[in-house]
Amino acid sequence: MAEKEFWRWPEYRHTTPGINWREGKVISAGVDIGSVSSKTAIMVDGEMFAQSAMRTGSSSPDSAERTMNWALEDTGMTLKDIHYIVGTGYGRVNVPFAHKAITEIACHARGANYVWGPTVRTVLDMGGQDCKAIRCDERGKVQNFLMNDKCAAGTGRGMEVFADLLSVPIEEVGELSFTVDEEPPPVSSTCVVFAKSEAVGMLRSGWSKEKVLAAYCRAMAHRVVDLLNRVGVEKDFVITGGIAKNIGIVQRIEKELGIKALKPDKWRSDPRFDPMLAGAMGAALFAKALYERSKGQG
Repeated sequence: MAEKEFWRWPEYRHTTPGINWREGKVISAGVDIGSVSSKTAIMVDGEMFAQSAMRTGSSSPDSAERTMNWALEDTGMTLKDIHYIVGTGYGRVNVPFAHKAITEIACHARGANYVWGPTVRTVLDMGGQDCKAIRCDERGKVQNFLMNDKCAAGTGRGMEVFADLLSVPIEEVGELSFTVDEEPPPVSSTCVVFAKSEAVGMLRSGWSKEKVLAAYCRAMAHRVVDLLNRVGVEKDFVITGGIAKNIGIVQRIEKELGIKALKPDKWRSDPRFDPMLAGAMGAALFAKALYERSKGQG
């Protein structure tokens, strides 16, 4: 029996029923190769058609091939049917079949505009190895941004380390962090390696897993809020990336900011709007615009 990997987010794919892609005028795709996960979003005339999310492997080109092939699975569509593809994310320049590479900052802003609408002005992208605070306009165009990439604390990878250490499935971390009688002080270290050592010490001194998770979620939220305050938070505010599904982080960010983030609740009933795929969605929308411009339609 394989050992359970507590740190691993579930992988999935989805095809939207009722869309006849063969009748589409523009088929575009975005491939987001992150440091932790790889995502593909395929759109037909700007509407989500197929998507996939899986773990990034040791090779960015191979990860791009795998996530694209999985998104295409059972659709009848092939790579040759896609008019334009944009690569984004950590490995964006290593998407072998992409026509263009665009930064994840631009793509997340555009994707957030697609998922939540034109009122979005501040986007927090909590990636696998970095965080980005982004200000954008009503079209999803980036106005300003700040990035923290000095260490994994305050990122998806940092949370994976703690999920693994405490043997708690990563999708359950947020809810468990609130099952404490009193909010503990945050872990003091800003480095995930030292924070992990600090957590081990807490466990040995009698802290529960839930209390340790609460202390780490609180520390993560504080680091992110500092980044947001430096870029300036303007409503409406949203969070993209896998951490958007972690209420332990989201609610603590909201409490410290004094601002509620727009909820990604749509994705629970409609996988097309998964905030984890915001970057891939934005890339697919850029791909559509670039193709139309190349044909003199934009």
